[in-house]
Amino acid sequence: MLRDRLGLAPPVLMECQRGERVAFAGFDRERIEYRGLEGDLIPAFLFMPTAQATRGGVVVFHQHNGEFHFGKSEVAGEVGSPFQAFGPALARRGLAVLAPDAITFEDRRASVQGTAPDLYDWLQHYNAMSYRLLDGDVLMRKCLDDAQRALSVLLQATGLDERKIGVAGHSYGGYTALYHAAVDTRCRFACISGAVCSFETRRREGTGITLFETVPGLARQIDTHDVLSAIGPRPTMVVSGSEDKYSRDADQVVARVAGDFITHLRADRGHALDQERFDAIVDWIVDRVADPADTASDT
Repeated sequence: MLRDRLGLAPPVLMECQRGERVAFAGFDRERIEYRGLEGDLIPAFLFMPTAQATRGGVVVFHQHNGEFHFGKSEVAGEVGSPFQAFGPALARRGLAVLAPDAITFEDRRASVQGTAPDLYDWLQHYNAMSYRLLDGDVLMRKCLDDAQRALSVLLQATGLDERKIGVAGHSYGGYTALYHAAVDTRCRFACISGAVCSFETRRREGTGITLFETVPGLARQIDTHDVLSAIGPRPTMVVSGSEDKYSRDADQVVARVAGDFITHLRADRGHALDQERFDAIVDWIVDRVADPADTASDT
């Protein structure tokens, strides 16, 4: 239903331009670029294991945090929170990782690229929504089309078994992973952190709605538990904090979802990830792509 509601096109085959490759301990990181639906250039980092065979892969969508100058470089561990550096952590555990810049973040800003902030970064993000609304379009359609393309690029650039490919993200990246996995069954697993909360609770507590989710009439048709339900029975991890306004009632949302495909890690802490949750996310994702022989060799 959501795909039809948004007018989201089916996934397509993708070509990418491969650029500089840099060697790190346990993995290589390569900058790649590919085109979005509107002809826009999407830069990303591709992390590939070098210390062991590649077990599977994951697209990691970066967070928001009001830092539009950070995108793929935060997933790479070069800037921002060390508990967003999923690229190196997962690559060293045998996963290929694609970390793209979301529209209006880092190298997808119109006036400046790189990891230095610009005074009008927020305005570009706002305009990405409002200009589309003027045309009867929504930002979610663009973001989910970008997400589908990222998954296609990961599959085609690595040649990995499509049964071992998934998506993950925290906060803004969590919203992207949540909705992407719901509409794209190629996502064989999904890890959603800091992004599971009902519309009702967010309204009651005055929690901001991401521009990504600003779709006229959306709350009349679905709520967060419906989106989660659409992912099942594919394995899904929900990470939430009881003191996190963006996942305040995640336990209640998860309870409304039928089936046992969700692993829920609930912490008595706030929104920002910490070592415990970061490590749990990495371990869960690695377990999703591990063969029985791999698991035995790790013990």
